[in-house]
Amino acid sequence: MSKNRSMFFHPLLLTVLIAIIVCGVLLSFLFYRVVYTPNTDLGNREVMHLYIPSGSSYEDVRQLMEEENILASIRTFDWLAKKKNYPNRVQPGRYRIQEEMGNNELINLLRSGQQEPVRLTFTNIHTKGQLAGTLASQLETDSLSIIRLLNDEEILQETGLDRATIKLLFIPNTYEVYWTTSPGQLLSRMQREYRAFWGETRRERASEIGLSTQEVGILASIIQRETSKQDEMARIAGVYINRLNRGILLQADPTVVYAHGDFSIGRVLNRHLEIDSPYNTYKYAGLPPGPITLPEPPVMDAVLNYEEHNYLYFSAREDFSGYHNFAETYAEHLANARRYRQALNERRIFR
Repeated sequence: MSKNRSMFFHPLLLTVLIAIIVCGVLLSFLFYRVVYTPNTDLGNREVMHLYIPSGSSYEDVRQLMEEENILASIRTFDWLAKKKNYPNRVQPGRYRIQEEMGNNELINLLRSGQQEPVRLTFTNIHTKGQLAGTLASQLETDSLSIIRLLNDEEILQETGLDRATIKLLFIPNTYEVYWTTSPGQLLSRMQREYRAFWGETRRERASEIGLSTQEVGILASIIQRETSKQDEMARIAGVYINRLNRGILLQADPTVVYAHGDFSIGRVLNRHLEIDSPYNTYKYAGLPPGPITLPEPPVMDAVLNYEEHNYLYFSAREDFSGYHNFAETYAEHLANARRYRQALNERRIFR
């Protein structure tokens, strides 16, 4: 009897053992698949960025992923995310998502808060509104928050600038910052960059030529609008320095364009010169109250190292090369300007 019973149970135990092993292998395979095998599906993209706003919940993140069609299987991501407690550890930011990332790698990235920085740039900026809009388009913040900060009296006192010159803090360059950087954090970063640029050497040089650092920036902004040719910037700076030193009106066309706020003006006419604005350097002596664009470092250095000469005038060349003819006397200047006006008329450029 015992012998028959042992013969009966032996195959059953073996079957059970085999079933357990098979189930274990299957579960291990499923676990591996859920955790490590690729689950991101970016279509034709190798990389994309997921922007998770501040204050987002896990459901918000889940919805973003569904809207962006990032995941091949949202259910496996959801299961592992809850196992790894990601719903309670959501971090805002800009995350670099790559094709064929596994759930484990993706969840570890998102809950770590390891954002990929934004390469923040701002060029060809005229007004405070343009600056705020450009910054807001690259960061999580909104332009109104930036404007408020730039007009805050405590901030202005802290920086030593005013509402007209505060833009000078933003020296054109490419800066790496996080997408979630707040307006206050951004301004602190720009202050550090500004202080680094205006180190002892440049400050001493500005003092030597009789200008404040803000005045250097304002003059550089005018020169930047006058020419794109770096090899004549120092010469143009010398013209304006000569006029300032002699008390002659700057009569800089770009300041008139700025006063009108119409940056499509290609030819400054007599009617444009009638505008009553402190930025109209045909009416008001000295430098305008603030920069008319964000001056770039090479242009400010051109002002600091301006060319010493006797030129008081310059006019665009009639060959439209972008360079200028320089003159010491008004009679020479009138001849140069006449040739340029004639070239404009021949090309039917009337505004």
